Amino acid sequence: MTKILILGGGGMIGQKLAQRITTDTIFPNAELTLFDRAFPADGVAAKTVIGNVADPAMAKTLASSRPDVIFHLAAIVSGQAEAEFDLGWNVNMMAMWHLLEALKNEHHASGGTYRPRMVFTSSIAVFGGPYPDKIDDEFLSAPQTSYGAQKAACELMVTDFSRKGFIDGLSLRLPTICVRPGKANAAASSFFSGIIREPLNGVEAVLPVADTVRHWHASPRAAAQFLTQAAQLDTGLLEGRRAMNLPGLSCTVEEQIEALRKVAGQKAVDLIKHQPDETIMKIVDGWPRDFAPERAIALGFRAEQSFDKIIEVYMQDELST
Repeated sequence: MTKILILGGGGMIGQKLAQRITTDTIFPNAELTLFDRAFPADGVAAKTVIGNVADPAMAKTLASSRPDVIFHLAAIVSGQAEAEFDLGWNVNMMAMWHLLEALKNEHHASGGTYRPRMVFTSSIAVFGGPYPDKIDDEFLSAPQTSYGAQKAACELMVTDFSRKGFIDGLSLRLPTICVRPGKANAAASSFFSGIIREPLNGVEAVLPVADTVRHWHASPRAAAQFLTQAAQLDTGLLEGRRAMNLPGLSCTVEEQIEALRKVAGQKAVDLIKHQPDETIMKIVDGWPRDFAPERAIALGFRAEQSFDKIIEVYMQDELST
């Protein structure tokens, strides 16, 4: 039996991942535990643990159960991390340190036999400009936001604790996940989903940036697939480079809106209201726009090839009756 722990299991991606694990044959007879501060009332049926990921005592408790696979999704989002500096570093970086320390202690207590697979959800925010037309696998990680710096720090820790043999980890630099179901969150990227989700549900949406903004996207379905695939990957193939850029789709906001128009018509598009927000514009302006993720593609990772498909996935998974 494979013991699986999802940190951030109450969030959108955590729930998508848990659903994939419980309904697919990827991990037969898995013992699944979800950890978060709260869970949706209609969430995936699994063991749940409520707590604060930044609590060092909780890190020890979670590690003491010696899960075989740990998906580390827990974080505060980009906009909040930028606005609340101390909280961002405490939750997004120090929590990882406490967990890795606890896992290292379990490794030693087991006589070196316990070495869990950890899959950490990093972000394309670890990069900073100036950018080439496409970011390849050799491009420098030089974040220009606190959120990006926190994610980059965690990537380095995952790599070093893996090098020492305490864990077998890898970091996935996820594209912006779109279209996210539910309500908008405090992420600076939230509007990328909002300008599609809200009009499809007959609600007005705010666009805080110009429609010429280009960004890198993948669906929630693709994210769950990335994570389960990473959990089973032969990490020896990474040759010590344990952080990967993942596939996605590069498109402009204008192209997103055109895809919406194809599906729902001009009436839906008219629900998008342009209200420039200087803070969000500044954050988004520092993000990468396109990638050439050849390492991940060679390892079999795949994402959607059109924004039409991303909208189709959202409608199938969230709007179908």
